[in-house]
Amino acid sequence: MADQVTVKLPDGSTREYSAGVTPAEVAASIGRRLADAAVAASVDGATVDLDRPISADAEVAIITADSAEGLYVLRHSTAHVLAQAVLDLFPGARYAIGPPIADGFYYDFELPAHPDGSPAHFTEADLEQIDARMREIIGEAQPFVREEMGKTDGLELFADQPFKREIIEGAESNEGAEGGVVSVYRNPHPGDGAASSFVDLCRGPHVPHTKRLGAFKLMKVAGAYWRGDEKRPMLQRIYGTAWATKKDLDDHLHRLAEAERRDHRKLGVELDLISFPDELGGGLAVWHPKGAKVRKQMEDFSRAEHEAADYDFVVTPHLTKAALFETSGHLDFYADGMYPPMEMEGAKYYPKPMNCPMHCLIFRSRTRSYRELPLRLFEFGTVYRYERSGVLHGLLRTRGFTQDDSHIYCTADQIVPELTSLLGFVLRILRAFGFEHFEAELSTRPVGKSVGADEDWERATEALHEALRQSGLPYTVAEGEGAFYGPKIDVHLHDAIGRRWQLSTLQVDFNHPIRFDLTYVGQDNERHRPIMIHRALFGSVERFFGILVEHYAGAFPTWLAPVQVQVLPVADRHDDYAARVVDRLTSAGFRAELTDATHDTLGARVRKGKLEKIPYLLVVGDSDVEGQTVGVNVRGADRPERDVPLDDFVARLAAEVAARS
Repeated sequence: MADQVTVKLPDGSTREYSAGVTPAEVAASIGRRLADAAVAASVDGATVDLDRPISADAEVAIITADSAEGLYVLRHSTAHVLAQAVLDLFPGARYAIGPPIADGFYYDFELPAHPDGSPAHFTEADLEQIDARMREIIGEAQPFVREEMGKTDGLELFADQPFKREIIEGAESNEGAEGGVVSVYRNPHPGDGAASSFVDLCRGPHVPHTKRLGAFKLMKVAGAYWRGDEKRPMLQRIYGTAWATKKDLDDHLHRLAEAERRDHRKLGVELDLISFPDELGGGLAVWHPKGAKVRKQMEDFSRAEHEAADYDFVVTPHLTKAALFETSGHLDFYADGMYPPMEMEGAKYYPKPMNCPMHCLIFRSRTRSYRELPLRLFEFGTVYRYERSGVLHGLLRTRGFTQDDSHIYCTADQIVPELTSLLGFVLRILRAFGFEHFEAELSTRPVGKSVGADEDWERATEALHEALRQSGLPYTVAEGEGAFYGPKIDVHLHDAIGRRWQLSTLQVDFNHPIRFDLTYVGQDNERHRPIMIHRALFGSVERFFGILVEHYAGAFPTWLAPVQVQVLPVADRHDDYAARVVDRLTSAGFRAELTDATHDTLGARVRKGKLEKIPYLLVVGDSDVEGQTVGVNVRGADRPERDVPLDDFVARLAAEVAARS
């Protein structure tokens, strides 16, 4: 081993150290603030503990808790503390795995059965005890000490832990076991030897000691089958969240509370928009009149925009013979996500999981000329996909949904302008619904199996790059993550509380035109193969509606609101004028309704209208009848507006709806 090693830092600078220097010592030599913030290090691209010696020249980056990599380490370490606390409090418990996940971590346990043989479960009181014990462990500043041993020693160490033994006995790539070597981490109690320490099977890395943790909260308990296999033991999974600082934790908990307040499933019931009757089965919704009104506005706007953008509208059936999906390849690649077939007249029929094969049949129905291209077909097409009940989530993950599905057939020379135009179209429509913050991911050709000529892939990928450059969208590149039939762009948006949603997709496809033998007659009077672009804008109407409900917390902008105006007469004698106001508004194309003054007080009706999140409540009394005015209660405003001329209000409402503001 050399006496000196050269360490290259992320800024390109280099430093010389004695061989065996640790990343912690490198951080300390750079500055105390960095040393205090460090939780792990990257050495030649591998994430390691801060005390791991560096024995050769290397590129080194110090990882801090406020980075994505640092949070991963911090959450993984917090999961270990959770396991230690559970084993301290529940003698005989068996522990399985405890990985970091998005925003947190979990750990799976099997608890000893009750004396009567019934299975034991964690309770809310148990979580409070576990939390308290975790904080004691954290306060002890227990170090995370890495050890490596052979598999035989590892099996002996975990002799009474069957889940750990199964991991060790399994594949080489499993957690904590590589190349015949098992890595474990011990957390010795202060002043005690290794014999009394907590030990876990793990690759690491971890924070230097437990006192680097603490901004965490245990969230809930759920059941989880070992290895996700319904035939294996059911374990108890404790979920938690962990962050670099208490402020970050508090901000996250606030976002969760806000997300719960905005949950479209809850608001869907409260605002009488949708429901999921048990009689229909999981993942299938019915739309109530108010929800259907919002959906109609969404679809009407989308249809008008597509018509103006030179799309041809098509309609396809909900089911088809199996042969269609054999040709398209769906029975080879997506059969597990399809509903089982129906037998009729000696043939098998499937509910369609995709619209694209039927659009290909429309293209193929007659000879096409290059003069027709690009040919843009558009459909609100309802599809059916079998999703496991555990992943169903309101309208965000359903079994029956309607795609705003478009398939564009074009020449190779048309890919760049078409994709550029398409991306601009997508962003313009999404902005009309009130979204402003977007980013994208471009997925390129997968290594190995793919279809299409190299020059087509290069042209299509560069076209996607160019479309993104012209849009000004920030984007990342996912190398090799494209489909086997072409590269794609996924557009992500951020909602009102900062959540990121994957939404629209632009996907270039060389496969379907080959499978369906699609051709057009070119300018040279020869047959050529078109290139196909898949484009879903909303993704699905149901999912986009659910996102809209949560983005606006049910308070839809006026142009989308199911009821835009509610008119409230102060007393019975104002009913006739209130009815004339409603007639005036409905004849102008607005969605207005009249409340009944017979049973509720005015105050009660105003409160009800506010709970229903109606944009405008118009109160009319004696002075309004006399002056042809209305009292305007604007949603969210502190004070009502008095004596507003009805004509002025109608003009104001028309301008707001037209602007979709």
